[in-house]
Amino acid sequence: MLIHKGLPLVRRDLTSVWYHAFPPPSWTRRTASVHILIDYRPALRQRSGAGEFIHRLALALIEHLGPDAVTLFTSSWKDRLDRRPFPGVTVADRRIPVALLNLLWHRLEWPPVERLTGRACDVVHSPHPLLTPSRRAARVVTIHDLDFLEHPERTGREIRRDYPILARSHAARADRIVVPSGFTAREVASRLEIPEDRIVRCPPGSPAWSRRPRWPDAGYVLFIGTLEPRKNLGGLISAYERLVSRNPAIPPLVIAGRATPAAQPILAALRRAPLAGMVDYRGYVPDAERRALYEGAALVVIPSLTEGFGLPALEAMSLGVPIVAANRGALPEIVGDAGLLVDPADTEALAAAIEALATDRPRAEALAERGLRRARQFTWAACASAAIEAYGGAIEHRRARAEAGASCA
Repeated sequence: MLIHKGLPLVRRDLTSVWYHAFPPPSWTRRTASVHILIDYRPALRQRSGAGEFIHRLALALIEHLGPDAVTLFTSSWKDRLDRRPFPGVTVADRRIPVALLNLLWHRLEWPPVERLTGRACDVVHSPHPLLTPSRRAARVVTIHDLDFLEHPERTGREIRRDYPILARSHAARADRIVVPSGFTAREVASRLEIPEDRIVRCPPGSPAWSRRPRWPDAGYVLFIGTLEPRKNLGGLISAYERLVSRNPAIPPLVIAGRATPAAQPILAALRRAPLAGMVDYRGYVPDAERRALYEGAALVVIPSLTEGFGLPALEAMSLGVPIVAANRGALPEIVGDAGLLVDPADTEALAAAIEALATDRPRAEALAERGLRRARQFTWAACASAAIEAYGGAIEHRRARAEAGASCA
C-alpha cells in the first residue's frame, strides 16, 4: 500500500487538483431514517453476476424503503446510468474513469465518497471485497467468492493487482460483509478469519418470470455467463466435442456472455471442425433478450470450477429449464436435487450428464418441475430484508467501535 510520511501532503496536493477538475455536485439532503449509498458501478453496462446482484438489490431496497433512502453512486468516463428504473432516486454520477477511481480508493483510500457525492449517509455499500472510503458512514462490502485468493491468474489485471493483498485487511475493517451463499460465508469466516456475526447471507432472488409456456421442439444446450477461466468453458467444449463425435444428433450448443481476452483461443476453436456449425456464440445478451434465450433451451449447463452463487441456475429453474451443474462451490447449495451435479474436471461425466438430459425427456421434465419449486425459495424481497439487517448491524458495529475508541482516548 502507498503509506509513507508524506501521504497527508500528497493527499492535500491531489485534493487541489481533483476539485479543480471535478467540482462536487450540490445535492440537497433528503430526510430518511437511514440513508444508504450504493456503489452501482459494476451494473453500468453488460451486467455480469456482481453487476446483476447490485442492480436487483438496489431495486428491491428502493421498493422496500422508498426512493429517499437510497443514493446510487456511479463513476465512469463514458458510461452513464439508465435512470428509468430508478424514478425519484438520487443518482450521484461522476465522469471519472473507473480505473483511476479504483486506484485511488484501493491504494490511498481517498477521496471519501461524501466528497464525490456531496451527501452524508449512514451506510456505504461496496459491491466488491474492498471498502469504499467514507468519513463517518458504516461500511459494508460484498464478497461473492474468494477465487481471487486461490487462483489470481484467473482474474483481470486490476483484481489481480489489488484483491489478494488487500481483501483480508479490508474485510477485517468492514462493519458487515454481505455474501450470497453459505459456501461463501464459510470461506470468508475460515480464510479471512472474520467472526461469523459480521457475515450476512443475502442470496439473490429469482427473476419475476413464470414457467415457460411449452417445452422447445428443437432446443439447444445453453451456456450463459462471462467467458472467463473459472467458468470452465474449455471443459464444456471438450465434453461437447466428445459428445458430438459419438452422437451427431445431440442438440447444438449455444454460448452467451461477454468474452474476456482469455476466451479468445476458445472462440477461435469454435470456428473450426468439428465444432463449426454446431456451436453458436451469441455474445453478451441484454436483459430484454435473456428470457427468450432460456426458453429455447433444452437444458442449461453450468460447469464452473467454483461459484459463489450461480445466477444462471436460478434463472433457468424459474422457467422450468433442467440443469447440469458442477458439484463445486455454491452450486450444490443452490441447485439441490433440481439438476444433475457432476465433477466439472471429469469430461466424460459432463458429456454423459448433457446427453442424459438431452435424450431422456421424462427425466429432464422431472428435474424442471423440481427446479420450479426450488426457485420460489429465492426472492429479492428476502435479499433486501437481509441487506437491511446487515446495514443495521453495520451501524451498531461502527457506533460501538467509535465509543470504544473515545473511551481509550
